[in-house]
Parts: sequence; C-alpha cells; structure tokens
Amino acid sequence: MNTLLCKTEYDSLKEVILCPPEYMSIKEVINSIQAHYKQDNIHIPTALKQHQGLKQTLTSLGVHVVELQADRHYPEQVFTRDIGFVIDDILYLASLERPIRQGEEMYLKQYAEENQLSFQKMTEGTIEGGDVIIDGEDVFIGISSRTSASLIERFKQNHPGKTIHPIHFDDSYLHLDCVFNPISEDIALIYTDAIEPEFVSLLKQKYTCIEVSKREQFSLAVNVLSLGEGKVIVLPENTETNAQLRAKGFDLYEVPFSEIIKSGGSFRCVTMPLHRA
Repeated sequence: MNTLLCKTEYDSLKEVILCPPEYMSIKEVINSIQAHYKQDNIHIPTALKQHQGLKQTLTSLGVHVVELQADRHYPEQVFTRDIGFVIDDILYLASLERPIRQGEEMYLKQYAEENQLSFQKMTEGTIEGGDVIIDGEDVFIGISSRTSASLIERFKQNHPGKTIHPIHFDDSYLHLDCVFNPISEDIALIYTDAIEPEFVSLLKQKYTCIEVSKREQFSLAVNVLSLGEGKVIVLPENTETNAQLRAKGFDLYEVPFSEIIKSGGSFRCVTMPLHRA
C-alpha cells in the first residue's frame, strides 16, 4: 500500500506491521506479567502458531500484513507497536527505553527506507508506541519511565490542531494501552486502578468506559485490537470483558494468544498500524 494514515485507534485497519516471535523469550524481566511467567518462559512453537493464527485472522478480514525480519538479538521484537507509530500521515520512529529492546526500531527504519516512506526519529527523550493513543483531534501520551514528557512539545508543534493529553499512570503496567484503549468514538476499555484519578476523570468525560477487572487486566483484556466497523480481536479467556463488549454491539474475533501474553503484551502490542481509513 505504501501510504501512511492513522487518525484513530478504531478506523478500518488496512495495513499493519507484525514480527513473528521466532526468538521470543523472557530473558530480562521488564514487567509484572513477565515476572509471573519467568519460570515457565515462552514455548516458541506455540507462540509461532498463535501468532500465525492472528495473521490469518487479519488477512481473512482484508488487512494487508507486513512482516519484519525477526532477529535473535531481540527477544521482545514481536511487540511491533512500540517501535514506531503513525499520527495522521507522519511516521514516527520510536526511541525505546530498555537496553534489551534498543535496536528493534532499526527494522522499521529499514522497511520505511525500502518503501520510500518518510519518517521522523524521536530524539527528545524515550518514547514507545504502546504509550501513544490517537483519537481524532485528541492524542493521549502515557507518561512513565518508558515515555518522556519532554516529547510533548514535538507533538504540539507537528500537530497544532490536536490536543495532546499527557496521561500519568502506574508504569508497572508497562504501557498506557494495557490500561486504556478507545475502541470506538465514544467507548473505551479502561483499568482505572492504574491511572491517576484526575486522568481517569478526563477520560470518563470523553468516553463511556468499560471497566476491566484486576484479574482480566492481568490477562490483558484492555489490549485488544480494533479493526473498524465494530470488529475487535480479543482473547477468549477474558469472558467478563468480552460479554460487556458484545452487550455494546461489538463483533468479536476470539484468537488464542496465551503464550505470547506471558511476555506482557497482547493484540494491540503486537500490531503497528500503518494505514486506517
């Protein structure tokens, strides 16, 4: 497709970047979910099968999937959401905070260069795409140890017509998209215990919020992938949240992903949209 366009998290997904979990492993614990599964670690054949299931679901629904090359030096590379993000028609190359992940973004840079896609490298601090959530004229930036408040000014300059909302949250939950995720113009998934109260109030002013339980937040019920037109990819295990979504009229596609979520990310984390329309 070779065009960039992302204005929301829920417009129809046309093109997305994935990376197969060929070398996935919990080598250095960087979140609480990884700590829980450190001893079990990742069974790569199962992870690959589940990732392929996601790819097949996406392609069957008309999404063009780009796959980056997996590199044995990057055990977290499956989580392509963090290496970059598109706001409107601008591709930003992320600046990853943890040394174990630094360098993953170079594969996105290579893809962009090979396909003549212009991009901007973030240099004012660290930022990871899981902390960047867009919804029309609103851009929510999760502020944590992984994403620096110093980058806010860059976004204000590049997108003067948008309101940039810094959202402070408990970064033991890794990224903002693990605790907040808009899935339509007026509905969002949220885990309120992880977000500072003033920001919960801000989000609830804009959205009808489906509140996720602590148990289902741990299995990443917030971290769904919206495909547009009310279609959402979800984990089958999160029955309470899925029931609430169905009650709101969403069309759910349940995809097994239990092996990959051991590393702390689910469907939004493993997908980096290039084009939504």
